Amino acid sequence: MPSWKYTKGLHDIGNGCWAYLQPDGGWGWSNAGLVTDGNTSLLIDTLFDLRLTGEMLAAMRRATPAAATIDTLVNTHANGDHTFGNQLVTGARILTTQPVAEAMAHEDLDQLRSLLESASGEGVQFMREIFGAFDFSGIALPAASETFSGTLDVRVGSKTVRLVDVGPAHTASDVLAYVPEDRVVYTGDILFAKAHPIIWAGPVRNWIKACDLILGWEVDVVVPGHGAIGDKSSVRALRDYLVWLETEARKRYDAGMNCEDAIYDIELGPYAEWMDSERMVVNLQTLYNEFSRTPPGALDYLAVWAAMSRYRKHQRASKISAPHP
Repeated sequence: MPSWKYTKGLHDIGNGCWAYLQPDGGWGWSNAGLVTDGNTSLLIDTLFDLRLTGEMLAAMRRATPAAATIDTLVNTHANGDHTFGNQLVTGARILTTQPVAEAMAHEDLDQLRSLLESASGEGVQFMREIFGAFDFSGIALPAASETFSGTLDVRVGSKTVRLVDVGPAHTASDVLAYVPEDRVVYTGDILFAKAHPIIWAGPVRNWIKACDLILGWEVDVVVPGHGAIGDKSSVRALRDYLVWLETEARKRYDAGMNCEDAIYDIELGPYAEWMDSERMVVNLQTLYNEFSRTPPGALDYLAVWAAMSRYRKHQRASKISAPHP
């Protein structure tokens, strides 16, 4: 397998498959994919704002005539960094699952813009810190054209793109886009490469099963939702993380430790250098809810963002104060 450079822009995977990467892969810096055959094209996800999505679409049009008009846009899940540029893909059918379509239909962009512009507090300040590079003006999410459940094979010229809903996991619904003829899979946020994933929905066992599904496919190239292009080793690494996290959380839950104490008690060990460790806050809360069989409820997002801000500051302070060898 080639050693893919992790650079911003469009990467030619071969045989009409492309990946658009956005280093460093942290909060909001997502990837997208393009599958073409002849003059037919399928786009996998858009980016977090209109400027970034416009740049991506222009790069794709320069690279291949098939991108002049995108036939189908697949959204792997409902998070804005994979959907907020949808309106620029004019003329395409927007294909996703029913839960994703419903979440997009209920996205309150006015509330998000108002929050970032005028609200105060630790959580909002953290959101401004990590999302400050993005421009959420002018975004109007179009409705999905078609939905599916389970698995759907989509024809792109003479090749097949197999869409598989493996959620709930990262979110309420997460779609893999597998191109068997080219041995390529676009994972959406089922894969964060060398970064802590975030388990907004769970259960974690569904996410582990999704990794196992990919590992059972004939795949040479894996395009993650965030991070560098890889192969199955990157999927194994993420699977190992999820098993480790579940094990560590379960130990502390069974010992009677509360969730907040458990978050700070877990030593990150081999994952200390992975990006965005503050996502441990959400991950542990999701796991504790699973263990206690607490039905998922509405999150107090500002409280969650504030807790993640405190965890990030704690981790940075710990690294600074750690003795050097």
